[in-house]
Amino acid sequence: MLESAEVGHKISKRAYAQQEPRLRETLLNAQYDLSQTRHGPILLVISGVEAGGRGETANKLTEWMDPRHIRVIAFGSRSPEEAMRPPAWRYWNAMPPKGKLGIFLHAWYTEAMLAASRGDIDDDRLHSHVQSIREHEQMLTDEGTVLLKFWIHLSKSEQKKRLQALESDPRTRWRVTRDDWRAYRMYNRSHDLWEHLLRETSTGEAPWYVVEGVDERYRNLTVGKILLDSMQATLRTHTAKTGRLKHPVTPTPPSVLDNLKLIRDLDLSQKLPDNQYKKDLEKYQGKLAKLSRHKRFAGHSLVLVFEGADAAGKGGTIRRVTGALDARQYVTVPVAAPTEEESLHPYLWRFWRRAPRLGDITIFDRSWYGRMLVERVEGYCSVSQWMRAYNEINQFEEQLTLGRAIVVKFWLQISKTEQLQRFKAREKTPFKRFKITEEDWRNRKKWDEYERAVCDMVDRTSTEIAPWTLVEAEDKKYGRIKVLRTIVDRLAQELKR
Repeated sequence: MLESAEVGHKISKRAYAQQEPRLRETLLNAQYDLSQTRHGPILLVISGVEAGGRGETANKLTEWMDPRHIRVIAFGSRSPEEAMRPPAWRYWNAMPPKGKLGIFLHAWYTEAMLAASRGDIDDDRLHSHVQSIREHEQMLTDEGTVLLKFWIHLSKSEQKKRLQALESDPRTRWRVTRDDWRAYRMYNRSHDLWEHLLRETSTGEAPWYVVEGVDERYRNLTVGKILLDSMQATLRTHTAKTGRLKHPVTPTPPSVLDNLKLIRDLDLSQKLPDNQYKKDLEKYQGKLAKLSRHKRFAGHSLVLVFEGADAAGKGGTIRRVTGALDARQYVTVPVAAPTEEESLHPYLWRFWRRAPRLGDITIFDRSWYGRMLVERVEGYCSVSQWMRAYNEINQFEEQLTLGRAIVVKFWLQISKTEQLQRFKAREKTPFKRFKITEEDWRNRKKWDEYERAVCDMVDRTSTEIAPWTLVEAEDKKYGRIKVLRTIVDRLAQELKR
């Protein structure tokens, strides 16, 4: 793959002068048309050999097009803020919205390459990195991102010439660092690694384009033409849509219906006497307060996910949890329909942005599981979208745990009869009327569909690292204590490791 780039392609000044204005004009027009359709986004990942011209290529593209609609980010060593977040957080946080272009220099490949070339990770861990990259890129392309990956290549002799030329010019000397010369000395050792990574991560949805970097005119025109072709193809295959797309609802396959017992076998008759509730509340809130302030917790974060039937008591349960926490340490995120900004990004983007720092706690009042619950049942997403969400969410939670997050998930369950009683009580209580809406009544009519969706969700996303806890919430006091006790037990277990 890399050898094919070492063929000495060059473009004369005259040919460049003839092609460049036309390419620039068509790129700019395509960029404008893309911004009007709100499709994409188009993300360019530019990596390659040191001194190959990655930065110059990005600069040329922003010169040719409107830089206001292009986001260029060069990923280097992690900042202190990034080091406090899960590894993938900084990439998700930088994603451009639909209709825009993004240029990532290095992106998620750099860390894997550096760690492998230095011998910091073995072949198994490298394979794990590669698999994570493929899954991440598949998720992006499934969500509509057009992913273009460019490897700017130089032979070892050409790399040396380029470094020497840059170093000899006072205007560019600052661009050559010790790390650049270290990379040059490791060229032979790194070459096989580059080949391996490019081969393993070049897919039909996100192929690598290997571009020779010796001649900057050839390099810039080649990248520009590939980008133009991609934008024009995107404009041809995606037409502007207005309004919310309504997808047909596909019934759950019969083979999956056995898991309904996950919900139906819960003993909702369990109760907790008032005097015992008060004792347990004080006990477990005290333990939670102590654990959340433990010195070892500074090396972790906590993600609490609350899902449940309407009127199951999520809000009251969350208040009992936060009653034990330092207000400076946690944030509660109420999840509703996505905002306009959120709808312009991949589905998980808005949740990645809320990933907590080490030492912090994020509480989700409803969560990313909306895709396989309300969006599935109401037909707000396609069958393929909610079906692939099982795997995407498992990957997401795995990435959170790799960033030292402790993920604890709760489903609060009540009976259909109890729900009706609570709905009616809310309507009669002035300060609770806002908690009952027409949507709640509509959802109630689809109780059976939601029940199947919940059981599928628990069955397919309860993992060893992020298991579901089903909470019998018919008696609010019993449910609250079960939640507190589960959080305390999980924290105590994780902090011992």
